Amino acid sequence: MTNTEKQYARQRKWMFYLLAVFVLGAGFTPYLRIFLGLLLGSAISFYNLYLLQKKTIEFTEAVAKEEKARGLGTVSRFAAVALAVIIALRYEEYFHMIAVIIGLMTSYLVIMIDFIKNKNQDSA
Repeated sequence: MTNTEKQYARQRKWMFYLLAVFVLGAGFTPYLRIFLGLLLGSAISFYNLYLLQKKTIEFTEAVAKEEKARGLGTVSRFAAVALAVIIALRYEEYFHMIAVIIGLMTSYLVIMIDFIKNKNQDSA
């Protein structure tokens, strides 16, 4: 397994942990709307992370083979975010909008923390 594949696996693992924490928060705290919003946003964020990783692998393989590289799927990731916002607006009694937006950013937070954590481990 290459370093990139290990990195992708770590990021997916941490996203699963966050999703589990949000499920527990929704089940055992009085802040149901907030945790459901975080859960919805993070689920879409996890999907976007998976798409980005998949497209990045395809992109690098195409560049290595000197073929024409396709895009990284920005439109499909924006469409997923739009779907999350539409769901949150339609079912406002179940989802807190600010929490959905924060949840949409969780994969980027995971990517940054993973980078910083492993950068420090590599230099030690």
